[in-house]
Amino acid sequence: MTAQSKREGMPKLSLKERKHSFKEVALGYTEWQAVSEAKRCLQCKKPACVSGCPVEIDIPAFIKDIREGEFDKAISKIKEKNCLPAIAGRVCPQESQCQEKCVLGIRGSPISIGALERFVADQELKSGVRRYVRTEARHGQVAVIGSGPFGLTAAAELAKAGYEVIIFEALHEVGGVLTYGIPEFRLPKAVVKAEAEYVKSIGVSIEIDKVVGKVITIEELFAAGFKAVFIGTGAGAPTFLGIPGENLNGIYSANEFLTRVNLMKAYKFPDQDTPIRIGKRVVVIGGGNVAFDSARTALRLGAEEVSIVYRRTEKEMPTRLEEVHNAREEGIKFALLTNPIRFMGNDSGWVSKVQCIKMQLGEPDESGRRRPVPVKGSEFTMDADTVIVAIGTRANPLIQSTTKGLKVDGEGHIIVDELGRTSIEGVYAGGDVTTGSATVIEAMRAGKVAAKVFISVDSAKR
Repeated sequence: MTAQSKREGMPKLSLKERKHSFKEVALGYTEWQAVSEAKRCLQCKKPACVSGCPVEIDIPAFIKDIREGEFDKAISKIKEKNCLPAIAGRVCPQESQCQEKCVLGIRGSPISIGALERFVADQELKSGVRRYVRTEARHGQVAVIGSGPFGLTAAAELAKAGYEVIIFEALHEVGGVLTYGIPEFRLPKAVVKAEAEYVKSIGVSIEIDKVVGKVITIEELFAAGFKAVFIGTGAGAPTFLGIPGENLNGIYSANEFLTRVNLMKAYKFPDQDTPIRIGKRVVVIGGGNVAFDSARTALRLGAEEVSIVYRRTEKEMPTRLEEVHNAREEGIKFALLTNPIRFMGNDSGWVSKVQCIKMQLGEPDESGRRRPVPVKGSEFTMDADTVIVAIGTRANPLIQSTTKGLKVDGEGHIIVDELGRTSIEGVYAGGDVTTGSATVIEAMRAGKVAAKVFISVDSAKR
């Protein structure tokens, strides 16, 4: 098979089944498909793909192992840099990172690096994840707040370096946004749990139902003997539109909607205790991954018509391209260049319509995207029984408000330097709590960077 061979597509659950099921849509490569795809790799002497990987995985090396059928070697190579490969292989935006750098993409299709990472990670999950062989903790205790991608990654790096690491998780399940934010059909919770168990095998302890800022403060953690504190609490507070009618019944923030479904298992109601109400016509406002997760979830909960309302065009949507394709296949409607300006309700106080206005693209804004401008006189209404607002999130202010001297920006995000250091010595932070909503892999990168900085500083003191 030559390097110019056709790219191996990812098998999917049938459209008929997936529209009404929370089973994972992407089924993963078979062994034959993985080896076939790996053989397309040119094994470049100067691999540009590695420069596109936020955690710097040796991509050509693990792909070479796959093409030779050495799957155990491949996963070992990946885990030198990434402790959550089954997660990253599913949700990392490879198409705009490592795969974008692949030279095969210049004239054809880049190597499906993410699918290959997922393949070997899943092979290990099926056969039983090998426990990490670690040395006894000897350098003292470190606290990590939050068990999302930043927290799990930082904790793993610290434990491998010989620290006793305790993660404090506010919720009753491990995983942070990986658990409450990403639907089962895109990231099965069994995968998140398995990856968390691997991190625990390195020597990390995880305490659930521990809300730092309430049950204990950062100041008290230091007083208890912890040498450093890493904050990875994410951005779980919702952002709203601030338009008339937003308090009507039937209007959810995406945070509440997805948390009810993913963490509280509302899709299994009444077998699970948490209910969720979905009308026949659902309008989702936003164009990112969270908006698409919400829309596809609403469809699976029984909505007859789901529309995504986005104020720019499809080209400007920040979501992954494969999510756009999946949503369109499943029948999600797109109302582009459209912006809501008012919610209208019935006599019972429930939302019944969304008043919108058409938009056109003007000059670029600070993000580099063309700014949407209202078209005068273009107002119209959309029928809606349920509305889900997915326009971004904010950092929860609890830790910031209970930690004296911790500097934050105007939006409440913790201010850090390029190494993850906060305004307080020994306190590090990263992920969405510092940047706002971003990618899982960027949070993982921040966890690795911050952990390495502390390890270096602490080592110099010994």
